[in-house]
Amino acid sequence: MSGRGGSRPGGTRPGEARTGEARPDGTRPGLFVRVGGVPVHVVVEGAGPPVVLSAGLAMAWFDWDPVAALLAARGRTVVRFDRPGHGLSGPAPGPPSAAGEARAIAGLLDALGLPGPVTVVGHSIAGFHAEAFARLYPARTAALVLVDSSVEEAPRTVLPAALRTGAARALGRAVSAAGLPAALGPSARRAAVRASRTGGAGDPAAPDLVRRCYRTGRVWRGALLENSRYLDMAAEVVALRRGHRHRLSAPATVLAAYDGSARPRALRWLARQADLADRIGARFEVAEPAGHLVMLDRPDQVARAVLAAAGAGQARA
Repeated sequence: MSGRGGSRPGGTRPGEARTGEARPDGTRPGLFVRVGGVPVHVVVEGAGPPVVLSAGLAMAWFDWDPVAALLAARGRTVVRFDRPGHGLSGPAPGPPSAAGEARAIAGLLDALGLPGPVTVVGHSIAGFHAEAFARLYPARTAALVLVDSSVEEAPRTVLPAALRTGAARALGRAVSAAGLPAALGPSARRAAVRASRTGGAGDPAAPDLVRRCYRTGRVWRGALLENSRYLDMAAEVVALRRGHRHRLSAPATVLAAYDGSARPRALRWLARQADLADRIGARFEVAEPAGHLVMLDRPDQVARAVLAAAGAGQARA
């Protein structure tokens, strides 16, 4: 289906807030849609077959800026959103699950009038969410791209989920009460980005956007809550693979980051990513040199991988 990036998507739905009409270049300022009762921040750009970009833990919509620009220029409707507790979206109402995040993506697309099929792209922990979407909504999935996705071959939790969630909430409240987000949030974000890129590259995000998002306790609490359920989501995806066949029905690509070194840790990570591709029947590709934030280090390669996967999906349809 063709996207509606340059026009007003769908009809206005109850509880949905919108900001601004389309600009001449086909982009639209960020808007908010209610998904599961939470105001979710989303940015839609371009026109053509839709692509959904979901960022990793504690990241925001603007971390996809270089990739989104390339995809929109190549005739795609690009949908970027902040999960609850991330970016500009409202607070997370509860601990996430892989299936719940997949339903949230479906609900967001419904609100935007984009029923599918879509190419869904997940980075890091969002790889769990993207794969869950592809397995639970195969008719709505044109293709799947996992960008340096989280991998857990045999996830096992030790502490009860409720205990981990309670600890994450308590820590989030304590961090907020101590004023740490306002004092350290932007600098912590900058340090994390620099550590996740090759060659000591810095954070290209606009300082005002970084301050707006990372000075809030909401984002810290959201990241802690999501991280507390990391292994649960990993186990959920493993179970989905068993229940929905290991190999996906849609074309898939696993794009792994590699810094080009011979360090054992880097080579083990490549091997795990290659094994992931084999497990789900995906094409395997290496982005080199690149750190974990592949979309910042190699946006051109990410965009090419997305377009290739989407093209394969259109050819199969």
